[in-house]
Amino acid sequence: MPLAGKGMLLTSMDIDSANEAEFNRWYDREHLEERVAIDGFLEARRYIAHDGHPKYLSLYSTESFDVLDSPAYRTALANQTDWSRANIARFKNMIRAVARITISRGQGRGAVLGIVRLRPAAGNQDSLRTALRERLDPKGLDGIISMHLIESDPVLSKPLTDKASASDPGAGDWFALIDATNVNAASTAIAARLADGTVLKSAVISAGIYRLMWDLAKNDLPP
Repeated sequence: MPLAGKGMLLTSMDIDSANEAEFNRWYDREHLEERVAIDGFLEARRYIAHDGHPKYLSLYSTESFDVLDSPAYRTALANQTDWSRANIARFKNMIRAVARITISRGQGRGAVLGIVRLRPAAGNQDSLRTALRERLDPKGLDGIISMHLIESDPVLSKPLTDKASASDPGAGDWFALIDATNVNAASTAIAARLADGTVLKSAVISAGIYRLMWDLAKNDLPP
């Protein structure tokens, strides 16, 4: 499996331009390292939108899905630094998906990420997953390194900036991830594999293209 581990946390948000420099400084100098250091977290990747919303996107891989509801992770969430609390309070349009990796094909990661957000209809999960299993295959697609599906847990996938009791119809959304070498390859793959078919069309909420900013693995951390 090209993605490390079995679990993934996806977060995405906008930030006002007045706070953007501080937001990026926090992410790059504290937040990614802090999260990757948690027991069971393996790596993290940061992206910025080429064509998509929200503007910023991060992916965190974990050894298992259970890590994302573990005492270590819950303790980290409950004990944010002052710098973290200040930046999190400024998030806008946040998406937070606590997910299982259910499909992962290919080898390696690309400099560009295509992402398609899907909302399966009640009772239609199996047919949608079957359709995606057939289409999330990088073979025959130039510039595509690997393709994946992550399925959000609707109970755990709550934005940190929202009230815990707030209704969130997108909490159980799925995300198809396309690791590509360039923007054109990602766009072509989305059009070729995820833009047609009755099952897929009815489930697609949005699509975007993101450029990799940087990544951090557990073995990059100081001992």
